[in-house]
Amino acid sequence: MTPEALSADLREGESAELANRRGVAALSFLSMASLGAVALFQLGILKNLPEPPGRLWNAAKVNGSAEAYSYFGVPDAFLGVASYAVTAALAAAGPDDRARSQPWLPIAMAGKAAVDAIQAAKLTFDSWTKYRAFCLFCLVAAGATIATLPLAWKEMQAALETLRSESRA
Repeated sequence: MTPEALSADLREGESAELANRRGVAALSFLSMASLGAVALFQLGILKNLPEPPGRLWNAAKVNGSAEAYSYFGVPDAFLGVASYAVTAALAAAGPDDRARSQPWLPIAMAGKAAVDAIQAAKLTFDSWTKYRAFCLFCLVAAGATIATLPLAWKEMQAALETLRSESRA
């Protein structure tokens, strides 16, 4: 497929699979935006993060913890932003019919979405069990991440069916 054809295919396509991919990309960008605010806090650009009133909320405690700075010497929100950028890129890669023409792409996207969701769930669980507090921005990212799973799953199923059909032939 030429770049011109891919451009038209992605921008003008109307399939359900492409709509789901757009959803995965949009939710990944929501997660990136939310974690972007956390990253600005972790780097000291923002001195605090707005949060709802109540004792359940303490973004500074969660995002300023030693654990949040223990991954490769980089604040964890920066790693999250980079990770979600990969997920969005996987959603954008390939033509509208990629489940049939490039089945490894939807399988990779669904696998990445699953890894993202497991990590988001683990961090949310850790937030409560270790700090007895939540960060609203982190919960928005986690919710958006989990919402990508059914969108990615549908295209992965079509890709797996393509591979099954090819193996029978």
